[in-house]
Amino acid sequence: MKIMDFLNEKATSAGLKAQDKQGVIRELVDLLFKAGAIKDKEELNNTLLSREALGSTGIGQGIGIPHGKSDKVKDLVAAFGLSRKGVNFDSLDGEPVYIFFLLVAPEESAGPHLKALARISRLLKDKHFRDLLKEAKDEKAIIKIIKDEDDKKQY
Repeated sequence: MKIMDFLNEKATSAGLKAQDKQGVIRELVDLLFKAGAIKDKEELNNTLLSREALGSTGIGQGIGIPHGKSDKVKDLVAAFGLSRKGVNFDSLDGEPVYIFFLLVAPEESAGPHLKALARISRLLKDKHFRDLLKEAKDEKAIIKIIKDEDDKKQY
C-alpha cells in the first residue's frame, strides 16, 4: 500500500495555521471537505475529537496521525498538514507536532485502515524523510517527497 493510494493531493497544506489540537483537526478536515473527499465536516470533526479523547494520536518525534472511522466516507482518505511552528498535540514524548496525517476510513474497513496507519508510521520512522517533509517549501514539494518515498520503500 502506498500513501498516494489514499492521500488526497488537494487536501495537503504546507502551512497549517492552527495552534492547538482541535484547530489542527478542524483545518485538516476542512482540507478534505474543500477537496470534495468528505461531505459532513462537523460529523467528522466530532468523530476525530472523540477518538483523540481516548488517547492522543501524537505519536512522538513531531508526528501526529489523527484518525477515525466514518460511515460518511466510501474509501480510505487522508489529508496532510505541516505546521511550521509546531503544535502542542499531547504527544507521547511531550514534544510539539509538525507533521500531520489525518486518516479517515469507512466504518467497516479495519484492514485498510490499519495498513494505512502502519505504512504512515513506518515511513515516518525515517528521520531523513521527516526532515524532508518539514523543510518542504510548498504542497507540490510535499507531494513529490511522499511520491518519491512511496516508490522507494515497498513492504
